[in-house]
Amino acid sequence: MSRNFLVIDPEEGMAVLKGLASTSRIAMLKLLHVKGPQNVNEISEILGLPQSTVSTNVAILEEAGLIRTESQKARKGNQKICYSNFDEVLVVFKDDIKALKSSGIEVAMPLGLYTSCEVTGPCGLCSVDGIIGLLDVPDTFLDPDRMKAGLIWFTRGYVEYQFPNNARLTGTQIEEIEFAMELSSEVPGTSADWPSDITISVNGVDTATWTSPGDYGDKRGVFTPDWWKLKGSQYGKLKNWRIAGDGTYIDGLKISDIALSDLRLSEHHSIRLRIGVRDNAKHPGGINIFGRGFGNYDQDIVMRLKTK
Repeated sequence: MSRNFLVIDPEEGMAVLKGLASTSRIAMLKLLHVKGPQNVNEISEILGLPQSTVSTNVAILEEAGLIRTESQKARKGNQKICYSNFDEVLVVFKDDIKALKSSGIEVAMPLGLYTSCEVTGPCGLCSVDGIIGLLDVPDTFLDPDRMKAGLIWFTRGYVEYQFPNNARLTGTQIEEIEFAMELSSEVPGTSADWPSDITISVNGVDTATWTSPGDYGDKRGVFTPDWWKLKGSQYGKLKNWRIAGDGTYIDGLKISDIALSDLRLSEHHSIRLRIGVRDNAKHPGGINIFGRGFGNYDQDIVMRLKTK
């Protein structure tokens, strides 16, 4: 399984080193790594720290880029949910970073770890254990249990993921960027003939649209759990979007002239991937996104950076 890592040179990564230079902050990072996203109150209660201390340290960790936060509706007002950005932090001197750069960078993003969304029903999410929240209720996409999602579906709209731009952090030049994910159309029930235009954008730039042929339910997906009804979407097609210096390719076929330079990756600390079906799509046939525990490929959404 791919891991999300950060490589820093200690001479240039002082903010990260400051973020790590505290037993309280280390405990918070370990908690988020082991237990997943937590709000400030939960961190305070689990670690036995005052909320003021947690809030101060959350700000330091966020400034260092070690965590990110997201505001969500709570019973009273909003709550701040904290997410760990990295599984590993590698402190490497410049001369040694060169060896890491040549191998490229791969990051696997869990399906439920989207940072923003706007969807229309019919829609829903489920984990390997069962349905998450309420079916056909878009607000369910804000349910904290979405972190467990292995299958997401909606009719129109998008989900957006924020990948760390580790190449920028290490001063590496990106030659190509690739995204791999398992996708299908979405129709009530299933239909092998149900086209849907699925668009991928990166950092706000539409790269290319792939027309999914259908929503497949002729047989159970290799990894789809037994409890999931057979008349529901079972699997998709593993698609690879690759943005290179001369354009965008899907499964090796050039689809558009959107090139790597159009994404302006060197200007951004993160790489935002948006997957969706536009309101003005010629074939607005919905979307299924399959993650771990569903479909024919037991994988998350994978980003690969080919670097010099």
